[in-house]
Formats: sequence, structure tokens, C-alpha cells
Amino acid sequence: MKDLSNEKVIHIKKEGIEFIQFRKLLEYKDKINHAYSLGLDKNFRTARVNKDKLSDKDYEMAINSYDILCKSINSSYINLVKTNQEHTSNIKVAKGKINKDYPDFNLDEYKSTDGIVTNKEKLMLSTTNADCISIIFFDPQKKVIANIHSGWRGTIQKVAGNTIDKMIKEFNCNPHNIIACICPSIRKCHFEVDKDVKDMFKESFKDILNEEPDIITKKIKNIKDEKWNIDTVKINEIILEEKGLKKENIIDCKICNVCNSDIIHSYRVEKQEYGLNTALIELK
Repeated sequence: MKDLSNEKVIHIKKEGIEFIQFRKLLEYKDKINHAYSLGLDKNFRTARVNKDKLSDKDYEMAINSYDILCKSINSSYINLVKTNQEHTSNIKVAKGKINKDYPDFNLDEYKSTDGIVTNKEKLMLSTTNADCISIIFFDPQKKVIANIHSGWRGTIQKVAGNTIDKMIKEFNCNPHNIIACICPSIRKCHFEVDKDVKDMFKESFKDILNEEPDIITKKIKNIKDEKWNIDTVKINEIILEEKGLKKENIIDCKICNVCNSDIIHSYRVEKQEYGLNTALIELK
């Protein structure tokens, strides 16, 4: 059976579900829970406010998947707090659970939000992806966590940098202490775009591209079909370094969703029938 373990992550198969955990974060397993779901038999989709409504059956199936995963890391799905991701750069602070006996899903409090930060225990911060980048953060000194969704639009808006700003402003975090773990996502090998998207990246990251021109490379299929491949993971790493994170504290799992679409959901592979993976992190 496929094993995605490497020097940065461990692939765990437990109680009917598969997930990865970052070796660095496991050094703090007495302080935090975390996981990134794997396997195509589970679906972590939830409806968003006023859009993408699911049937009751599909929604309950999603809740059941969260329940199984949370139990596998010794937590409870009741603790879940999920933003209503809309490819923004907005970061919110979770000050406590809003729903008493049910996960905090589909709430106006987290509308148009793609990142969430907290210093409260028993709040399981959640993001979902199917190619976009999820990044989970932990400051072991201030005991602050964050979880963000950074698609290519969010990357252009530097949502990762906004997260560090929020952690500094709200909780007086020192960037040198913050650990950032980049979960599985589409990688440069498969993130192929047209000229309009390429031009947006070139405009937004002029300084970065001057130093790292290989972040964008041209791929010509034929004269009338020019494409470019972009390394959005590398861009996020540089954004975080520029915010003051130590290079050794920016930990990339080095796993591509498209290359591993037999076990990880990928929008580019599954198209309109795509499922979702989830990234979770919680203070104990």
C-alpha cells in the first residue's frame, strides 16, 4: 500500500482513515493535535453560507468523516471551527466555540475568511483543499495556532503574510518562534496557467522573481497554446521568510496532490466531481 512518509511527515493508517502528521509538530504532541486527511473514501466538504448547499445525506457523511479523523487524533469533531473559504486574504481570530454541541461550520462570523488564528484550547481549526495550499502554524512560546487556505488568488494576496501579521498583532508572537507547515497541494509540476494568471504573479512578485526567476517557467505545448508553470509553494515560503520566520521552521511536506491523486483529492484531476481534504490543528 502507498506510503507518503518522508523526512518531514509520517503517513498514518488508523481506524479506517489515513492522514499525515508533521514530524516537527509531533515534537509538541503534548501541546497540540494536528492532521491532514488522506484517502479518497472520505469527503470533508461542508456547505458555505448561502451557497454550495449540500443534501442532508452528504452533509452528514462529511460530519462523519470529521468525527472519525478527530477521534483518530484523540479529539472531538465538536471542537471544529472552519472558515467559509472564498479565496480572500482575510484572517479572523477564534475567541471560543459558538455552537455548543455542533461544529462551528457555515457561520456568518467566518464568512469570506480564509485563515483563522487562536490561543484558545479545544478549538480544532480546519481548512479544506483540493489543490490549493493549506498551511498550519504553531507558536510554541505563545501557544498560538493558525490554519489558512491559500489558493493562487490567496497567494497573490499574501494571505500567509497576513496570518503572521495577525499573530503578531493579536498575540505578540515573535516570527522567529513560529513554525509553518505546508500541507499537500498542487505543485509546480502540475500548476499550469495561462498568460493572464502568469502576468498577475509577475506583477505581484517582481522582487521575488528577480531573485528566483525559476519560480515561473514557460511551457509551450504548441504555438497557439502557451502555458506557464508556477511554484506557489516556493512563493509562500519566501513570503514567510520575509515576515521573519526561520528557514528551518518553514516545513514543506513536498507532496503533490496531482501526482498522488490516487490517495489525495485534486480538483485538476477530479474536475467537477472533486472531493476535499482537510487540515486540522488544535491546542490541547
